[in-house]
Amino acid sequence: MKKIPMIITLIASLVSTSLPYSHVEASEAVASRPNILFIFADDWGWEDLSCHGHPYVRTPNIDRLAVGGTDFHRFTVASGVCSPSRTAVMTGHFPARYNVDGHFAWVKDNARRGMPDWVDPAAPMLPRMLQSAGYRTAHFGKWHVSNNMIPDSPPASEYGYDEYGTFNASGEQMPYDHDARRAIAFMEKAKAEERPFFINLWIHEPHTPFHVIPKYRQMFPELEDDGDSIYAATLAYADERIGEVLDALDALDLADDTLVIFSSDNGPARAREGQELTMSYDSATGVGFGIAASKGLTGGRKGYKAALYQGGINVPFIARWPGKIPEGAIDDQSMISAVDLLPTFCSIAGADLAEGYEPDGINQVATLLGESTTGREKDLFWKSETRRTKPEASSHWANYVVVSDHWKFLTNGDPSNMELYDIVADPLESENLAEAHPETVLQLQQKLTAWLATLPAEPTGDVFSELRDSLE
Repeated sequence: MKKIPMIITLIASLVSTSLPYSHVEASEAVASRPNILFIFADDWGWEDLSCHGHPYVRTPNIDRLAVGGTDFHRFTVASGVCSPSRTAVMTGHFPARYNVDGHFAWVKDNARRGMPDWVDPAAPMLPRMLQSAGYRTAHFGKWHVSNNMIPDSPPASEYGYDEYGTFNASGEQMPYDHDARRAIAFMEKAKAEERPFFINLWIHEPHTPFHVIPKYRQMFPELEDDGDSIYAATLAYADERIGEVLDALDALDLADDTLVIFSSDNGPARAREGQELTMSYDSATGVGFGIAASKGLTGGRKGYKAALYQGGINVPFIARWPGKIPEGAIDDQSMISAVDLLPTFCSIAGADLAEGYEPDGINQVATLLGESTTGREKDLFWKSETRRTKPEASSHWANYVVVSDHWKFLTNGDPSNMELYDIVADPLESENLAEAHPETVLQLQQKLTAWLATLPAEPTGDVFSELRDSLE
């Protein structure tokens, strides 16, 4: 592991009081049953952090997590877009197992794409498994494993959350920036009850619309471009709310007993060249600036949101657990996936997996505690909405991906459109090795074919809105 820059360490030491790291065996760490706070941003690019070298965005509070914990550079989510990525976190399964290959939208759009209208509440769910181990569970922020445009979709309580405040969900839409205050109140309640807690803090930023408070734009007078100013201000407000939650953990004397993770559901959205800055409206969060202010950076990774290149799926992942996870470290080797979170969180919490449940991910407790690895022992798969274009025409051309050991294979089912990368030696996907390694391409094609054969042909279960009746 590498250490993060000394200057960030010095700055963060003024605002953070973490215990010095000492190696702790995984079994010993699990015995402590910590609280778990999972902060999941929306469209936050890999480079959109001060500690990742962004040229003007400032994130002092997320940097605190990096100083007090480990910054994992190879984490990938299970999709380049929102709903399938979130489905993977909640179920520990590849979202294609639930026919969730794109974002949940209007019923007509879901039906056209062969998708359900929401994730089946009867599916194995992380919060229910943690509830069974005595955890208090909560979800505050974006939902989008259904949609607010589908009024009969199940509320978060049916998925195993004791308390929730959501938007992009059925029912009342929680104001997007009430996330931190609701999380803090829940932590206070759990502490009073002497119960460990699990909180999903799924923040809106920096998804469109950009809801900009003027004082945050004033923090960046040097930015002459309106899009840059709006983007920086939006992330500054999100970072400040994250800081409020971290401060509350300190004030409640819970920081040392809490695993905090910051990540993003996918890579950054990106405006078209020369796109005009206008206002846009979202039925869940209201009016704000539109896509032209999407200025997210990927740190040199190919592609952006919706792509299965690393720019779309390789996102920030910073984990802090004082005295357990190494402090001020960078792990640029270990390949962690979003489907690993369920088995990892359950192991940390001492929660049994649901009977008969087999995760697609693996338990990464040892990795979090500092045991760096390269490659993976278990393959990863992606399936996204069909975009049958040629690679040179768009970064969104691939809709199938396999990662096996150090290889990453991308295809859209057309034999003339295939790419192969050594994702360990070449994390920026700069050299396509498909022609040089035809035997590896064939092996990965066979793995993909076998995996696709395990997927359901269509959604099943209680996953359809009554509004579907109007489509017939």
